[in-house]
Amino acid sequence: MSASVRRWLIAASGSIAVVAALLIGLTALAPADSARAAPAEESADVGFARDMSVHHQQAVEMSFIVRDRTDDEDVRRLAYDIINTQANQRGMMLGWLEVWDRNKSSGEPPMSWMDGDGHGEHEATGDGALMPGMATDEELAELSAAEGEDAEIRYLQLMTVHHEGGVLMARAAAEQAGTDEIERLAAGMVEAQESEIRLMADMLAERGAEPTP
Repeated sequence: MSASVRRWLIAASGSIAVVAALLIGLTALAPADSARAAPAEESADVGFARDMSVHHQQAVEMSFIVRDRTDDEDVRRLAYDIINTQANQRGMMLGWLEVWDRNKSSGEPPMSWMDGDGHGEHEATGDGALMPGMATDEELAELSAAEGEDAEIRYLQLMTVHHEGGVLMARAAAEQAGTDEIERLAAGMVEAQESEIRLMADMLAERGAEPTP
């Protein structure tokens, strides 16, 4: 195990505890309190839960792809952690939407809940990239066709960009959230994904590569 991975595993232990606490909190949420506290349809809480669920699903998909394309222990460990963390978080967000009696999808454009900077005007490009950081259909196909170190580098580059887009969304949600659930979860995502971005930069450097500009 490389030194960069060991450092990240120590830092990640705190994030795992946060996820566990959030899961306990969701389980303990009473239906009567949920109905009274349900955020509005157009709120950042509902919009973020919907959009980040889609964003997380692609991260899980890419991680499953690279898991079968390399034997490298460090990359497979990172992919396994992303699969578990983001699948759990996605389940939490979909669960909150259910508790709030909100649909899991919307006819509104992605990120329309975000205030300022034109984020709400982001549109699908037609190649599968619905939100910042998401890989295109072509990039996913290229990752699926790659093997060994080539697959590792492609995955680390794509996931770095993916995390950067996720951090953008999560930071906005933490600032705009009206519920404690979304504020805490989004803030935790920012911290955890920025840590993984630093880890992936080290892993790319070990392979003689750099993050995608």
